[in-house]
Amino acid sequence: MTLFRHPEDRIPVLLFLCVFALDLTVYFTASSWWLPVLWLAVMAIPKGWISAWNHHHQHLNMFRHALPNRLLEIVFGFQTGIISHGWFLHHVVGHHLNYLDQEKDESRWKRDDGSTMGEVEYALKTALTAYPRALQVGRRYPKALRILLAMGALQVVLLGVLFWHHWYNALFVFLLPMCLSLYLTVWATYFHHVGLETEEHAEASYNILHRGYNLMTGNLGYHVAHHAKQGLHWSKLPQLHAQMAKDIPATLYRQPGIPFVWSGSEEKLELSDEQVEAALAQVRPAGS
Repeated sequence: MTLFRHPEDRIPVLLFLCVFALDLTVYFTASSWWLPVLWLAVMAIPKGWISAWNHHHQHLNMFRHALPNRLLEIVFGFQTGIISHGWFLHHVVGHHLNYLDQEKDESRWKRDDGSTMGEVEYALKTALTAYPRALQVGRRYPKALRILLAMGALQVVLLGVLFWHHWYNALFVFLLPMCLSLYLTVWATYFHHVGLETEEHAEASYNILHRGYNLMTGNLGYHVAHHAKQGLHWSKLPQLHAQMAKDIPATLYRQPGIPFVWSGSEEKLELSDEQVEAALAQVRPAGS
């Protein structure tokens, strides 16, 4: 009996555990004030990438059994600020059902008066309301809500133990990175749908075809495909995008963010059919 649902998840999970091991190493061994602060800065972007994988996991759990999934979610919680079933309630059964309706969307980019929020306004508002909105959605999914509350309590207890043992290292190695990662993750989602008012799924998301970005985020750049079939494993999203590419407007592409692009980060692109095909050719299996 295999532990993983999909063998492609084995290396990513190993990497997440290695990062967590490094977090613990810094926490337990750092004796100077500057090392935890440096670790916070160095790992800010990588932990943002891990948030994308946490997102994939809560769409489709990486393990076949509940216990390893819950243990992995504790690690994800400390790395990303998004605890077990937080993504599931806010995003999977929230945003994915409502993202075409800005009055209901849990990640809505419109103000109440119908105008478009700015990046910082959206990121702050969505980050600060993430858990209240998840709890609200949880009223319709009591089983998932019970897991969220139980795992949230466990996460708080574990964080409390870390603060009791060494409050300064716990602050900079765990709590502040959790808050920063949640904020940066939410900020990145601003560019997924902002300004797109449509009833057509193929026209409601921006896509990023940059190879490095998709390697680090588990193909999150194939966002139309992800919304078209949200339960599809991340490894299969490029192939679904290739099937849907003819229906996706050429204007619905963006540059990746920092560190992949430093000038024109998140800038809109208009790709020709040849450019789309060239990008997809890099990820298609040989012979397809």
